[in-house]
Amino acid sequence: MPNYLIKNPTIVNEGKIFVADVLIEDGRITQIKVGIESHQNVKIIDAEGLYLLPGMIDDQVHFREPGLTYKADIESESKAAVAGGITSYMEMPNCKPATVNIERLQAKKDLASLKSHANFAFYLGATNDNIDELKRLKTDDACGVKIFMGASTGNMLVDNIKILEGFFANSPILIATHCEDTPIITTNEEKYKAQYGENIPFNLHAEIRSREACIKSSKLAVELAKKFNTKLNVLHITTKEELQLFADNKTKDLVNKRITAEVCAHHLFFSRKDYDMRKGLIKCNPAIKEEADRLALLQAVNDNTLDVIATDHAPHTWAEKHQSYFQVPSGLPLVQHALLSLLEHYHHGIFRLEKIVQKISHAPAIIYQVKDRGFIREGYWADLVLVDLNTQNKITDTTAKSKCGWSPFSGLTFSSAIDKTFVNGILKYEHGKVIADNLAMPLSFNN
Repeated sequence: MPNYLIKNPTIVNEGKIFVADVLIEDGRITQIKVGIESHQNVKIIDAEGLYLLPGMIDDQVHFREPGLTYKADIESESKAAVAGGITSYMEMPNCKPATVNIERLQAKKDLASLKSHANFAFYLGATNDNIDELKRLKTDDACGVKIFMGASTGNMLVDNIKILEGFFANSPILIATHCEDTPIITTNEEKYKAQYGENIPFNLHAEIRSREACIKSSKLAVELAKKFNTKLNVLHITTKEELQLFADNKTKDLVNKRITAEVCAHHLFFSRKDYDMRKGLIKCNPAIKEEADRLALLQAVNDNTLDVIATDHAPHTWAEKHQSYFQVPSGLPLVQHALLSLLEHYHHGIFRLEKIVQKISHAPAIIYQVKDRGFIREGYWADLVLVDLNTQNKITDTTAKSKCGWSPFSGLTFSSAIDKTFVNGILKYEHGKVIADNLAMPLSFNN
């Protein structure tokens, strides 16, 4: 394993911005200070003018393996992730077969150990009939228990209140929820299908997967977590009304929060007006909603009502995304360009760099108790990303690294570029290419 000395980067870490050198040896950060002397067997990287961030820990991705590998797989999507500055990910259970028991969790870990270019962990999926798996679950087996409290793939909708209570009462690790109320959605689908048939305009997705569906389900999740003192992370918040559920949490120390909330990069970037141009390409669940919601979400990141920013990376093929409304599957490929989209908010004066780093790296590391990652600290694994904040970067489908071969940001020009990405001290990405074949590691947790 080569060792590296990163000279003169502008480091963004733990609420501070400063210039110092960073020495990486045997995969870990061993020194952070000004004027580190070079020595034999160290490769020097001149990073003057570049910003060094801890790699993004993405707590919500769908890499589609096993069972859906015609559109994505662990190898292709982890390469896209490191190209986007994501050094660790937590992958969702709704593949085929679904990850709903300990054996399938282990099978995914085994698969990732042979294919993944970013560090990895996996959720155990909840169903109405697998609560006994909680009794078998050890705290390091999974990053969390994922509960779809809204319609999802196969039998992964958990809509039995007694079963929900059982999971919330007994889970030994964090529960992460997808919150949408299925009966409300079904009623809305029937209403608009009666009016439009199969050709429902895509901008009505926000009415079908409505704010009422999100609010009702998120409220239930928070109530259950409070009742049973459950460690809960509510995923992909999309409405300004839901923010009130977490308002009393924003002044609390993140380490001591029992209930946290996540927002996704695309919900911070797009709003309902974008359906007219991008149509099914930005159809996702929960739906992208109104501009007023987007602005409220941005503010909630800044005031710490929202704790984590993730991607919910969920690729589908180009052909799949160009069908009629009901035939278009929900989900966007996001890992390659999510961080760049967040840096646009910095360039527009909305987010400070320290805030972005807090939400994409520090917060997921704290909430999920990830061991030795998420910060630029001596002794920690060198999961790092060098960012050029002064290079324009036009996004095109031809440069998309996800297997699906397109980006929802295609045609836009961002003001930043990912220069280099290190995973476990290995230089994995530079000059637009994933350059190292070294495979990554499973995440460890301090549970």
